[in-house]
Amino acid sequence: MLVRELVERFEQFAPKTWAEPGDPVGLQLGSLNAEVHKVMVTLDVRPEVVDEAIAVGADFIFAHHPMMFHPAKNLDLAVPQNQMYATLLQHHITVYGAHTNLDSAPGGMNDWLAAALNLQDVEGLVPSNGVTATPAITMGRIGCLPTATTIRQFAEDCKRIFNVKGLRLISHTPDAPVKRVAVLGGSGGPFYQTALAKGADVYVTGDISYHPGHDMIAAGLNVVDPGHHIESICKPHLLALFTQWAAENQWPITVVASQLNTDPFTFI
Repeated sequence: MLVRELVERFEQFAPKTWAEPGDPVGLQLGSLNAEVHKVMVTLDVRPEVVDEAIAVGADFIFAHHPMMFHPAKNLDLAVPQNQMYATLLQHHITVYGAHTNLDSAPGGMNDWLAAALNLQDVEGLVPSNGVTATPAITMGRIGCLPTATTIRQFAEDCKRIFNVKGLRLISHTPDAPVKRVAVLGGSGGPFYQTALAKGADVYVTGDISYHPGHDMIAAGLNVVDPGHHIESICKPHLLALFTQWAAENQWPITVVASQLNTDPFTFI
């Protein structure tokens, strides 16, 4: 089968028009008319992930994070990123990225995160820019825990749920009760006021920087920052989704998930 067939099915699930403006989603390298036999799903496209794809015989890498956020200024192969592009071309591997369109898709990234947190009565958090659809397309989710807990215990639960050795808790009241939880995968700091306005007791998102952290505390919002890498939850879900579609459409492909941890940070 062709890459195009899988991409067309995926874009019914998460159209590129649902991506945030300027987000470089879609085909990253290769051709939609290339044949595909083995798909590897991954969070990131890094040199070690490309080596893994070659080792398992994958000819299509489907990633959540786009491989190219910024255009290459040159093709100097002494630059690791450029060498990675060359390696992909040498091995005829096509790369596709689905980023904020997958974040916003019903049944996509933020629903997977909300389900992992066991949230109930889940609603959308941040309306996607310029997207009109029913139901509404939104980034992030907000819902309620089945049983109230404390901010501190909830943070501990997040460590276990997302399998992280450490996280950052932004709170002056860690023993306060928490029932209503907002979550937005990736870097959701700019949307904390929406979480606050919608009544969140705690907001789960990544990449909170120093001064916004102060602003969140001043506004009375508790925040749990387990990092950006919790979005690796996409790998088993994409594996299941593509495997289901392959069975339904009798696609002659194999789907595997990257086994690598691409989190650049280590807690010591």
